[in-house]
Amino acid sequence: MRKTEDVLVILSPAFPPKESGTEWVPAQQLLVKELKRQFPGLAIVVISFFYPAQKIEYVWNDVRVIPFDAAKKKKLRRVLLWRNVWKKINRIKNEENLIGLLSFWCGECALIGSWFAKLNHVRHYCWICGQDARRTNKLVKWIRPKSDELIAISDFLTKEFYTNHKVKPAHVIPIAIDRKMFPELPCKREFDIIGAGSFSLQKNYDQFVWVIAALKERFPGLRAVHCGSGEDEENIRKLVKKLNLEQTLELRGLMPHAEVIPLMQHAKILLHPSTYEGFGMVHLEALYAGSHVISFTKAMDQQIQNWHVVKDKNEMINKTIELFESNLSHERVLVYSIENTAKKIMQLFT
Repeated sequence: MRKTEDVLVILSPAFPPKESGTEWVPAQQLLVKELKRQFPGLAIVVISFFYPAQKIEYVWNDVRVIPFDAAKKKKLRRVLLWRNVWKKINRIKNEENLIGLLSFWCGECALIGSWFAKLNHVRHYCWICGQDARRTNKLVKWIRPKSDELIAISDFLTKEFYTNHKVKPAHVIPIAIDRKMFPELPCKREFDIIGAGSFSLQKNYDQFVWVIAALKERFPGLRAVHCGSGEDEENIRKLVKKLNLEQTLELRGLMPHAEVIPLMQHAKILLHPSTYEGFGMVHLEALYAGSHVISFTKAMDQQIQNWHVVKDKNEMINKTIELFESNLSHERVLVYSIENTAKKIMQLFT
């Protein structure tokens, strides 16, 4: 019997439980949505390993999502999870025309995806998205990926993965933005500084607060805002209070993605203090919102307009002062669009 439908299976550690959950893996869900828009005749099935906390299949933007809710399972029971995911992929392959597998991050999803593809002679690609390129990722030696099945989201991650795991990703396809999500410009830039990201320890938002404190001495009327939450939030709030910044730095907590983007359009500069970043989507969003970006990390080898890379906190302070004292422009800078990213991903499978 002829298999009638082409299917792309996407393996992800997490996926939104509903269509409004834009804070869940935002770059990855943008890609899935755009793949479905550009290729409406392609059936896309997302298999989500750990989140959301449910096991009932559901439909998200015309995409079938199969959640396994394995976040609370002990490591010894992961083998059972892998077996069940394998069986689900195998059933899809037997019933439909499986054109390939795409794994988000080079972790457990890629472990199953890569070995299933090898043993069943189908294509598999892994989108390396950040922390998975680090030396601490012990699963890479079990995945044993080939160069051609690896896609890095940045030049930085290509080098990082090769340095740590001695396999150079053959493809670089960056994350991207959806221009339709951005309101019209111009906007009043009522905030001088914006920060957007989780208060995790590795993001170094204590440095962000110290930079704001230093800038306030030079610009007493400075207005700053941050959106995000995380494990280090209590310490950050204590530091804000200690430095008497309650009237200067507004901490808005976790916000829906659709509300963060308009907020960016009302800010002059995005400060991003993380010392390790595969390619922060927040950088691309801020640039298209018309903000300048100052960060400690450089994702791509080429220079990107209005993105300023500095080495440390003092350089970040000095660069911010320099921009404030210049004739700061706020034009949109489109670095990568989700339309092109989706097209390049599909070219690998076709």
